[in-house]
Amino acid sequence: MGGMTSETPMLPVSGAPWKGVSYGCTTRSGGVSVGPWESLNLALHVGDDPQAVEENRRRLAAHLPAEPFWLDQVHGKGVVEVVAPFTARPVTGGVASPYGAYESAPPQADAAITTRPGVVLAVLTADCIPVVIADADGRALGVAHAGWRGLAAGVLEATLEALRARLPDASVWRAWIGPCIGQARFEVGDEVRLAFTEQDPVTQQYFSAGGRAGKWQADIAALARHRLLTLGLYDVEVSGLCTYQQAGLFYSYRRSSVSGRMATLAWLHGPELP
Repeated sequence: MGGMTSETPMLPVSGAPWKGVSYGCTTRSGGVSVGPWESLNLALHVGDDPQAVEENRRRLAAHLPAEPFWLDQVHGKGVVEVVAPFTARPVTGGVASPYGAYESAPPQADAAITTRPGVVLAVLTADCIPVVIADADGRALGVAHAGWRGLAAGVLEATLEALRARLPDASVWRAWIGPCIGQARFEVGDEVRLAFTEQDPVTQQYFSAGGRAGKWQADIAALARHRLLTLGLYDVEVSGLCTYQQAGLFYSYRRSSVSGRMATLAWLHGPELP
């Protein structure tokens, strides 16, 4: 279970040391936002004062090797490869195709990969799962945003496929599952359960009967871990931190529909792949 320590002050939530990789998740603390977004809200799309968000992002970036590469997250399985600061290309079937720099808006995707040291990948969450994936030697890195829709659609599979295509000689991959909503607080309908169990009946074990008819309590972190293990990752660390229950630390959309977002960020130290 991941701890509350990190080498980067603005990323106090992290996990076990990782060769060649820095990674972690922000909390609510350290920013200037007020009201329901208090205080380190990093999302521009949730109704917060844009100037406050930009100041929060500036404070965060001061502790990073570069400006984060933000995504326009759409609860899908799209992956982009970040090849230079503010420049990415979409990945389809594990093969990158040409794509220009984004200037006015980030690309629509729910995961990003890179092999370039110092490029900071980022996803925003407030109950959904942030997942960091890299090879054991820290040469190729991916960060994914996985709500239940993206998880069921295969965003983790797409991310790992893109990474393996970029680094085919890597035999050992590991992952970190950051803070997300816990099973006790994640009530879902039968359509969510079926989205997983119809693909893989084994996943029924990650749903317990809810307090109302037709409702289930879903363990989304365990569902993500199961999918990663199925993909051949045997070193999968789960933070075990619930965004809903720990209101002082994290934003939670389920707890309050007007809410900020945390960021999970990661970057490679090098050397760069050819």
